[in-house]
Amino acid sequence: MKLKTKDIAVFGMLGALLYASKLAMEAFPNIHILAPLIVSLTIVYRCRALYPIYIFVFLTGLFGGFSMWWIPYLYVWTILWGVVMLLPKKMPKVVAVIVYMAVCSLHGFLFGILYAPAQALMFGLSFEEMLLWIAAGALFDTVHGVSNFFCGALVLPVAEVLKRLSKK
Repeated sequence: MKLKTKDIAVFGMLGALLYASKLAMEAFPNIHILAPLIVSLTIVYRCRALYPIYIFVFLTGLFGGFSMWWIPYLYVWTILWGVVMLLPKKMPKVVAVIVYMAVCSLHGFLFGILYAPAQALMFGLSFEEMLLWIAAGALFDTVHGVSNFFCGALVLPVAEVLKRLSKK
């Protein structure tokens, strides 16, 4: 998969957009548009969506500090990408809207669970302690899941814009 100069520029800007969207929403804990943007990028760019995703992950570490909290970012967004890659490419729009909203929501609800194994390994938590860590963050994951559900309505409009722009 050879990248052209245009691709490098576009994916760099999309990765920066992911990071900027995260910064713009930091005043609202666990409410952001990362999942819908990542789903949209995956719909349009398929495997190449990993470039902007990992640019975002790198920028997050660069500006937030490459610390233990950052390590799960190496896989937690890739799981969302992988789920979208497994979905059928062509779905009726009504079905696609519901499916993408559900996928975004599910990722938000499961974020703490996806994050927990790395935390348990890094901090030497037992299975029971890991479950307590997940339970302690359940309210935040609930906010994340509910907000991702509503933000998931942006997936198809954003994907349409990306498709039109990538054709030019």
